[in-house]
Amino acid sequence: MAGVTFLTIIGAAGFRSTPGVLMEPLHEEFGWSHGIIGSAVSLNLVLFGLTAPFSAALMERFGIRRVVAIALVLVSVGSLLPVWMTQSWQLIVCWGLLVGLGTGSMSMAMVATVTSRWFVARRGLVSGVLTAAGATGQLIFLPVLAHIADAHGWRWSAAVTAGVALLVVPLVLWRMRDYPGSVGATPYGSPAGTPVAGPPAPATGIAGLAVRTLRDAARQPIFWLLAGTFAICGASTNGLVGTHFIPAAHDHGMSEPTAASLLALIGVFDVVGTIFSGWLTDRMSSGALLAIYYGLRGLSLFLLPTLFAVTVHPSMFVFILFYGLDWVATVPPTLALCRQYFGERAPIVFGWVFASHQVGAAIAAVLAGAVRDRLGDYDLAWYVSGALCLLAAGLCLLMVGGRQRPATPDENAAATVPAKV
Repeated sequence: MAGVTFLTIIGAAGFRSTPGVLMEPLHEEFGWSHGIIGSAVSLNLVLFGLTAPFSAALMERFGIRRVVAIALVLVSVGSLLPVWMTQSWQLIVCWGLLVGLGTGSMSMAMVATVTSRWFVARRGLVSGVLTAAGATGQLIFLPVLAHIADAHGWRWSAAVTAGVALLVVPLVLWRMRDYPGSVGATPYGSPAGTPVAGPPAPATGIAGLAVRTLRDAARQPIFWLLAGTFAICGASTNGLVGTHFIPAAHDHGMSEPTAASLLALIGVFDVVGTIFSGWLTDRMSSGALLAIYYGLRGLSLFLLPTLFAVTVHPSMFVFILFYGLDWVATVPPTLALCRQYFGERAPIVFGWVFASHQVGAAIAAVLAGAVRDRLGDYDLAWYVSGALCLLAAGLCLLMVGGRQRPATPDENAAATVPAKV
């Protein structure tokens, strides 16, 4: 199940690489400003986040397999239709609406659902591995899409993205399952003698479940700390670096394939960093880990504007190393804190926390493009993002040493809450 989920996330990751690669080609062909193109990415990021808590509830009602298969089809359609577009609103509908809904249904809420249902032991490590799948997809697709766009035009890059997402659908229908009991198994790490449980009754009132979970979680200050810091995480990764790194490098004379390769290299180190972060999450304070991650990220962003050049210098490789190790290393400890404080509601709560991540990313995608259009460079965007990361590091220190929410008898019986984080 972990392997199929890993491959599914990789298949859906193709679009996560597309905006950065295609922003300049779209700007040159259609004359659309970076702000307009960034608006399509912004809508995508907002829906990517806001869909997450409802997709977790949909998986409770209809099962993981059905939701993921439909989501992959949406990503494929939304990636392919822009090949024939002529107006900017069509880009917003395809990239923003269709792909946003599709990728949002396979976001980190799916990781939370799979790890909660299928694993008792090693949840942090498995969360890190599955989170790293997105970086692995970035590693695979970024240089490939950049070279295809450079050699054959951006439309072929869009078609490849659509095709890969569609190819994963048969794998999902063939091998993905909703609960361990459906294959006669118990969750990994369950105590000896744990009976094989059949699937629970399908949940009803999907929207109401998601909204009630948000209402209950919002009464706890820890939720706002998690949501606020994760919003900064999204602003400094998907929204800023993921969307605008390649155009910023191009502004300094670097070729797009070279810049895309650097962004893909972030994905290489991100795989290592995220898996290691999952391993650490099983052993250390999640709040302390987050403070370290955000602090290092903020310092690296302050240095980035001085590192861009026509060619790649060693100092840029140092930035790529630090930023890559830190890119989504925040996910395993954030997910662990959700489990620690919210128990069996953790997948949906994490969906709302992840929604804040994407709202932050959407705001950064638009504002960074506006900064570039107004000032002619991205320097101010890098500095503001760095300062926000340092603020997030300070807020995470408030989460160090928090007490775990006591598990209910039902949760203990179901083994859905780990003994410690």
